[in-house]
Amino acid sequence: MPRLSNIQTTTLGPNGPEVPALGVGTWSWGDSIFWQYGNAYGEDEVRSAFNASLAAGVNFLDTAEVYGLGKSEEIISQCVQAHAQQAELASVAETGDHDLSDRAKVIIATKYMPLPWRFSAQSVADALTASLKRLKLPSVTLYQVHWPFDFLMSQKTLMNALADEVDQGRIQTIGVSNYSAKQMREAHSYLAERGIPLAVNQVQYSLLHRNIESNGVLEAARNLEVTILAYSPLAQGLLTGKYTVGSDRQPSGARRLDPRFNKKNLQKIEPVLAALQTIGDAHGKTQVQVALNWLVGKGNVVPIPGAKNAKQAEQNAGALGWEMTATEHEQLDNVSAPWLK
Repeated sequence: MPRLSNIQTTTLGPNGPEVPALGVGTWSWGDSIFWQYGNAYGEDEVRSAFNASLAAGVNFLDTAEVYGLGKSEEIISQCVQAHAQQAELASVAETGDHDLSDRAKVIIATKYMPLPWRFSAQSVADALTASLKRLKLPSVTLYQVHWPFDFLMSQKTLMNALADEVDQGRIQTIGVSNYSAKQMREAHSYLAERGIPLAVNQVQYSLLHRNIESNGVLEAARNLEVTILAYSPLAQGLLTGKYTVGSDRQPSGARRLDPRFNKKNLQKIEPVLAALQTIGDAHGKTQVQVALNWLVGKGNVVPIPGAKNAKQAEQNAGALGWEMTATEHEQLDNVSAPWLK
């Protein structure tokens, strides 16, 4: 797939790093429990997804220490190293020098899990050290708190520990994940005392999960200039059009037990899928690309769909570079209104 020219970008938080308006979620890279890594797909498919994403200009990858118990970070490291070597060889062949410029640039975000036994600021430093070791990086662009748990370590201690890592240069920007509006404001205020902005709140957001529009999270994010990273932007496959009432196709892994994939719910989402198909036909796009484009069009929202192979990565990237009409956007807003709460 050719690299997108003038790819849409956004900044993470106020004056933060610039990233594509679409990222890649890598929970499935190395996860054998939920996503069946090593069974339904494996290293070759994931590497092809990585290469296809970068070829399309989508070089923003989101991972976490708990994805595959560190396996996702290790896979990303291997992909990045192989890509950098290929880019260097190509640069030498084309220009005669080793200047990689932006050819090998990969923007990586990972996450810290506030587990019950992590009760000191040192535990944050140790977890970051372990992630950087797996990623084989001296620093990471974005480091996020995976959940707003505060078992034995307060949010203030946690945010100050993260701020210390920014001061030391091991983190460029700080984010949170699954934080409520109140929790996000609290984290923002603690970081503001250190002169550091809160860049991101990563939350579930899709046409079939719109409650951040009604529970105050989206409004608070806009007021605080916090970027929303939208995980599960395709509702774990429900918005791909692959799973319908008339199809015998079943999701793999743990999703087989998810009631959202039963016949009753598939009937409920039929109007949404039909609207995606109609709008897609008008633009020469797939249902996936329309669903992702709807999120991009919200502004200050970066969807991070997963990609287990090159085909999925290429399709995701096709969400960029075009715009649906205001009428079409409103149509999707209306048909997905039942999922506002």
